[in-house]
Amino acid sequence: MGRNLLRGKILKMTNDKEMTARFHKVNIRIFISCLYKFTVFFLLLFFINSLIWAQSDINRPLRTIPPVTPNYVLHAISHSSGFSLPIDDILPDGKPSNLISGFSILNSRVTSLLASNPSLLIPSNPRFDSPLPISMRAANSLITERALEQTLTRQFIDYYLTPNGMATLNAMMERGNIFLPFIREEVARRGLPPELVYLPIIESGFVITAVSRSGAVGLWQFMLNSISPYNMKVTDLMDERRDFIKSTKGALQKLEDEYNRLGDWELTLAAYNAGLAAVTRTVQSSGINDYWELSRRNLLRSETINFVPRLIAVSYILSQPRRFAINVWQEKFEWAAVPLERQVSVDIIAEETGISRELLRRLNAELTHGITPAGTGHLLKVPFSHLEIVNNTLKREDLQLIRFYYHVVRSGDTLWGLSRYYGTSLNMIEQHNPGISNRYLKIGETVIIPAFNEVTPPARPVVNQNFDGNHTVQQGESFWSISRLYGVDPQVLAETNGMRLDQILHIGRVLRVPIME
Repeated sequence: MGRNLLRGKILKMTNDKEMTARFHKVNIRIFISCLYKFTVFFLLLFFINSLIWAQSDINRPLRTIPPVTPNYVLHAISHSSGFSLPIDDILPDGKPSNLISGFSILNSRVTSLLASNPSLLIPSNPRFDSPLPISMRAANSLITERALEQTLTRQFIDYYLTPNGMATLNAMMERGNIFLPFIREEVARRGLPPELVYLPIIESGFVITAVSRSGAVGLWQFMLNSISPYNMKVTDLMDERRDFIKSTKGALQKLEDEYNRLGDWELTLAAYNAGLAAVTRTVQSSGINDYWELSRRNLLRSETINFVPRLIAVSYILSQPRRFAINVWQEKFEWAAVPLERQVSVDIIAEETGISRELLRRLNAELTHGITPAGTGHLLKVPFSHLEIVNNTLKREDLQLIRFYYHVVRSGDTLWGLSRYYGTSLNMIEQHNPGISNRYLKIGETVIIPAFNEVTPPARPVVNQNFDGNHTVQQGESFWSISRLYGVDPQVLAETNGMRLDQILHIGRVLRVPIME
């Protein structure tokens, strides 16, 4: 009986385990079924919701969100409450190329910050967000809601935000690095729209030696016939349209003058591009005093219609460099203007002081041959870091700061011929040789000629005076220049070839000349 009771208990326990297992299986099946139904339900709900949003967005312009560049995020972090980190801790040498490595330091914090503040990812479409906070915009700013709503403005913004466009802007800003501090200072001092700082980007791309097809020159593209009111001049030695100080002051004064005539900055910029007279005539003939309306009706030339939207697009991007990943970490350049008391060559100054020849030429691009005018008062622009050594160099009386050729007059020499051969002007030769003239040139006397160009010695030794060699006349050659090459008298050379000294030599003609070593 005891055995039967024990067997009954074992069977009961076995049945209980089987029932429990079956119960758990049923519960798991019910759970999986519910989970499946809920998943299907939420997927269906998400799909319907997406259709509704898509339908509502049909007539709404597409928002474009720019890629999250490291400096974009760091800028957001630095302005977010509860977290602050000096940018120098992330950028040890101040270059944007190190943003990625600096990014790893903040990886976890960035992730949580963006998760809790999705508004940091600001859409870049100008129709949906203000270009700058009102408190940060100047009262006379050209970046207005109306300007940003223009189709051409949006197209230029889209272009400059492409990889090629961004590379172009960065390259131009790098070229303009040595000029921008002065331009910004002048624009602010005069109370002009801050966007005018970027006008040289549109005019010349910050290439100070730029020359347009129509002959406009310099950062601000002045025509020769428009410089007289603005304290600029062009001589044999200088073209002050390439002087960044004088041309900047002249351009901003011109813009001020034209604004006082037109009373509208968009029209003023149109006048700067197309000419004040042309824009004034268009306004008077159409009765429309609004640049955007004139552009809409195609009453301005194509270049002028694009001119203002392009400037506004560039200014819109460059006024927000962190947001659009523009390289603003370039080292600030400081320079000084040194008044001269004697004529100097910038190449000699560069050699003696260790300043980069290219940099010194760019700072003094108005000097056509790299030589300052004679006399006193000319301002030599130099890097501020080299100011002391430049002043010490200028004080050295034992140092000749300009190179000269010392030409010994020979038969047939003329001042005109010397100026052509040495690449200088008659005025410069006369200036350094007081009282000299063609009429009184004497064989054997020495003429001092400023060395603007590297030239070969004017004569070489002659082995045979029998004129058994041949010379084919090249473009620009004359009896005088050929005679210098072969060390003979130009009159003898002409007579040997059966010609007069004043006859024109035609390209390709073969002359009899002495045989050289």
